[in-house]
This record gives sequence, C-alpha cells and structure tokens, in this order.
Amino acid sequence: MPLLSKAPSSVIIIGGGFSGLAMACQLQRTLNLDDYVIYDRNSGIGGTWLFPPQSEILDYMHRVASHYGVSDHFTGNTEWEGADWQDEKQLWLVRLKDLQTGDQFTQECRILISGVGALVNPRTMDLEGSETFQGSIIHTAQWQHSVDLRDKHVSVIGNGASALQLVPEIAKKAKSVTQFMRSPQHLVESSNYVISPFWRFMFRYFPITLYIARFVMFIYMEESFLHSQPNDPGRLSRANSERQSREYVQRTAPRKYWDLLTPTFDFGCRRRIFDRAYAASLHQDNLTLTNDPIVKIKPTAIVTGSKEEVYTDVIVLATGFDLSQYDIEIKGRHGKTREQHWQEAEGKATFKTVAMSGFPNFFYILGPNSGRIYTSTLAMIESQVNLVINAIRPIILRNASSVEVRTGRDKQYQDSLNHALDNTIYNRSCSGYFFDEGTGKNWFIYPWNSVHLWWEMYWNAEAGWEYYK
Repeated sequence: MPLLSKAPSSVIIIGGGFSGLAMACQLQRTLNLDDYVIYDRNSGIGGTWLFPPQSEILDYMHRVASHYGVSDHFTGNTEWEGADWQDEKQLWLVRLKDLQTGDQFTQECRILISGVGALVNPRTMDLEGSETFQGSIIHTAQWQHSVDLRDKHVSVIGNGASALQLVPEIAKKAKSVTQFMRSPQHLVESSNYVISPFWRFMFRYFPITLYIARFVMFIYMEESFLHSQPNDPGRLSRANSERQSREYVQRTAPRKYWDLLTPTFDFGCRRRIFDRAYAASLHQDNLTLTNDPIVKIKPTAIVTGSKEEVYTDVIVLATGFDLSQYDIEIKGRHGKTREQHWQEAEGKATFKTVAMSGFPNFFYILGPNSGRIYTSTLAMIESQVNLVINAIRPIILRNASSVEVRTGRDKQYQDSLNHALDNTIYNRSCSGYFFDEGTGKNWFIYPWNSVHLWWEMYWNAEAGWEYYK
C-alpha cells in the first residue's frame, strides 16, 4: 500500500530547535519565502540547551517564533525516517511518521535542511538489573514533572552540565541525593547577574550599549580559543585556567571532594562548566558525591563496585546523548547513501560543515565538525544559516534547480580541516566522544577561530558551489 503523500513544499526543515528556528526566520527575512515546513518529534518548538533556566529560553524561542509566524509552519510529533533525492524531478522525497497515529507519509521538497543537532537521542541506562527497579527512572532530557522528589532518596548518574545544574535543586527537596560520577569537569566560577532597570533601559533605547556588551562577552569567550593551541601561549592559557578552576573548587567545595572535582586532562578538552551553585551545594549533609562505579541495579537500590548498596527511590539519568543523529538513511544522486559516501571519504566528510557532494539541495545546520566547545554554539548556527541562505538563493529565485558542492571541494576542505585539527590539543592530547570509532577521525570539533568562521561562512560564502538548471 503506497504511503500517504502531502503537498510539496519548497523547503523542509527537520528539527524545531535553535537551528530550525534560525533557518526559518532567515528564509522569511532574507528570501521572503513563506513556503516551508518544520518537522520535529517533540510537540512544540524547543530543542536542547545548557544555560540559563529552561523556561527563560523557551519563552524567548516562542516569542521569536510568534513574531516571524514560524509556529504556523511547525508540525510536531513527527519523526523523520529518511529521504531520497529524485534525479529526474530534482526534488527530495522525505519520509516521515506521525508519532500520535503511527501513520507514515511522504512529502517532496526542493531543499532539505537537517537541523537535528547532536543532542537528540538521550543515552539510556544499560546496567544489569535496571529493568527490575521499582522506582522511577528519569532522563534529564525527558523530565517527568509528575514525579515528586520531595522526601525521596534520589540517585543522580552523571557529572556533566545537566547534572551540575540539577543536583543543587534536587538536594533542596529530596531526603538524600547520591551523585555517581566517572570523571570530573573543569568548573569555572560564574554568577547569574540580574540586569538592572537602568541597563534594561539603556539596552532598549540605546542599542549600541547592547552591542558593546555583547562584543565584550565575545572577546572574553574568544580568548579561550588559545586553550586548544599546543603552543606556548596555549599552554600558558590552559595552565592559568586550570589554576583558577582548581582554586575555585578548593575555595567552594568540601575538602573531601577536591580530588574528585579536579580533572587530569587538559583544560579545553571538554566544555568548561560555569558553576553557580553546585560546588557549594556539596556541603549539604543530604548530598553525597562518589566515583564508586555502579555494577548492578536492584529493585530498591544501586549496587557499587565496593559492594555498597545505595537505597534509591528515583534514578535521574544525566548521562547525555547517544550521538546517533546520522543514523537516518539519506540517498543522494544515483541512490548512494550517506553511509556509503562517508565510507568512501573515510570519515564524516562535509564541505564547510554544511553539505556533501552528491547530495544536491541538502544541508546541515550543526552537522559534522560544527562543535565549538569553548564558545557560543548559536554563533555557529547563525553563521551556517547565512551560508545556506546564500547557497540556496538562486534556487528560491528560480534561477537554478539544484546546487551541489563542486567536485573535489569537499575533500579539499576536509583535508584542510583535519590538518588544522592535528594542530590542536583535541587531536594531540584529548580523548572522548568526538573521535569516530571506525576511522579514529575527529568528526565533532571545528578547529578554527571565529574570524576564520566568519570568513568562510560570510565573506567567502559563495565559493565552492555548482548550480544546475
């Protein structure tokens, strides 16, 4: 039985987070395009972020979506199942599934944009006996507000940004909190400054002051690019930041946890965590931090490597995400799959992090090698959106039917990117999720600074493309 088919759309955007929202806004602002649709597995516009409070960011995104009418183009509770490029029609055939009804359907589009990002599929708990646990198991990305943590014994598994934000709040209401960690993070002292009425007035009526404040913050963050460099200035910068992090921990956290909170890897190998309350919260009597490994789950307890049984009512998984955003099957020209393309390229090769040769009119926002762990991800999103807008402009204006990376340009770009990565600490002394298990190549990190980013995404945006009538 053939799948149901929806009316074609000029542009289909997969993902309703910051990437999808930014793309939709620029389609309307820059290209005056209203013929697009956004699909997301969640029920509303949102996404995944780290700071600040969830409600504040979600409110901002909803206001932006409302202002540009993006909400009218959004369809939630829809899973992206794949896409095929149709050479004869010069169109993408996108396969989708309604998660509420289970119905599968297709829709054609001229341009397909993946704004899925990396923080999509929560990493579940794969521990012996987890299926026997009698309490609630909650992942931070799928929070269950119906579960009351008051006067409960809560175990938090994980030590990343989500855990360090949650633990102080959970400890305020739970009877006990036990946090299980594997490796420490570099904590950086931070404050959640309240913007006074005076500065709100200045930012609103004298916008230049807002641009100046933003520029100062940008310079502060951009200085951290030095952390990735294996030269003398980089080593000095890392040593200074490591010292500041260590002093903050020793000034704020209980002495018994100093070793657990002090990483042995280089500062900059992972995203630093701006801490407002976590280190200080470890002084609470109802909070315990341990690196005793979990070996088994019992119906009412967690069993550790030292044979200790930690009584638990609720398990909170702050375990991050499975980086499986590229598992969806996409077929480009002549039926070649994305997996086959990357096997031939010996890695997750792209051109300027947004496109692949042989896959016309298909673009990534936050695709491979888009990670910038020292500064704003939103700056990368905005830059990539600008590049895509420039690339698809002739198609939207009907001056071309398809655009593709020029032959050899993606390999040339990937060789340059890999060479740049080899001259950073990421490839020299760091380890972690950003190395492909099959090829050993770093598929996650963008190795250059923001000036280089702007050059290739804005000033040199038109180079490297081939257009077809």
